[in-house]
Amino acid sequence: MSGLSFIERLLDGADVVWKPLEKIAKIKHGRDWKKLAAGNVPVYGSGGIMGYVDTHSYDKPTVLIPRKGSITNVFYVDTAFWNVDTIYYTEINEETIIPKFLYYFIKTIDLMALDTGSGRPSLTQAILNRIEIPVPALNVQTEIVRILDTFTSLTTELTTELTTELSTRKKQYNYYRDQLLSFEEGEVEWKTLGEVFEMRAGQHISASQIMQNPSDEYSFPCFGGNGVRGFVEKKSHDGEYLLIGRQGALCGNVHRMKGQFYATEHAVVVTASKEIDIDWAFHMLTVMNLNQYASQSAQPGLAVSKLQGLKIPIPSLDEQKHTALILDKFDTLTSSISEGLPREIKLRQQQYEYYRDLLLNFPKPVANEVQYEQEDHQHNHKESPCLT
Repeated sequence: MSGLSFIERLLDGADVVWKPLEKIAKIKHGRDWKKLAAGNVPVYGSGGIMGYVDTHSYDKPTVLIPRKGSITNVFYVDTAFWNVDTIYYTEINEETIIPKFLYYFIKTIDLMALDTGSGRPSLTQAILNRIEIPVPALNVQTEIVRILDTFTSLTTELTTELTTELSTRKKQYNYYRDQLLSFEEGEVEWKTLGEVFEMRAGQHISASQIMQNPSDEYSFPCFGGNGVRGFVEKKSHDGEYLLIGRQGALCGNVHRMKGQFYATEHAVVVTASKEIDIDWAFHMLTVMNLNQYASQSAQPGLAVSKLQGLKIPIPSLDEQKHTALILDKFDTLTSSISEGLPREIKLRQQQYEYYRDLLLNFPKPVANEVQYEQEDHQHNHKESPCLT
């Protein structure tokens, strides 16, 4: 087999010229749309389509690049549109570069690395103008766009199929879970949560003691009202527990924890009695939708006393274990990021990005960089250095 890369074979010895974005496209600002009449022309902001109006900013193929906000949301648009001031559009010299080729290449750039915002992410026109873009022959661009369009279509189709399958599995899981955890009155004994669980709020810890990422020193997961907040130095619990969020819009969420961890005062730590299987209890409390019992206030909350008074059915311990085993298998298939369909969807997207980046990995001669340094000196440019 030839030692040449795909790009080298595609180029077949032809040169690739690198040019700053300002040499191949003009970046244009957006405008307000609030006074425009309704219509069928999409209005783009940094988050995507915001609405529809009766006039357009531009009606040729373009790449939309956010100015503020979600700066990684780059769009390719080939129909008439309006854009607001949070996103730029580009007037592209199509004799030099194919708009969709430019789009695919910009998608490979880490735009967050170019952020100049002090709070809200921001991309300036000056910095974007200095991004270097590879410009191979138009026939090479056309072939790369064709390949990437095919990859995009196949990836989208497969992801849609997998997402539909995942949705079906979740519905199936919810159906069987509800069937397995439903009991008629008199079929089994019913008890209050306070009778079969010990329920206590966790302990306060200051935010400065919680680290975002784990380390040798900060190794214990710290649970708040909505799950893991970060990692801390010391544990508060060690064993098998359930954790119920007791404050915030998502209070009532249930987490299963086996091992060492820290629970803040925003989580209720649940210890099961000997007649309760902890895994079965996790599924049972989840299906009970505890959020419905939260206080209706600006800061929703769940009182431990309220939880303790709720009733649940108590089947035999063997039946609990059997039910938990079945539901855990369903849960793994539908929810786990390391197993099942979610992982498959993630892998397909990674595979697409790998081949996209491979197709757009053009050699960049050092001479080009020297040439741009000379041009900058001649024109007395003072913008930030270009992306390499």
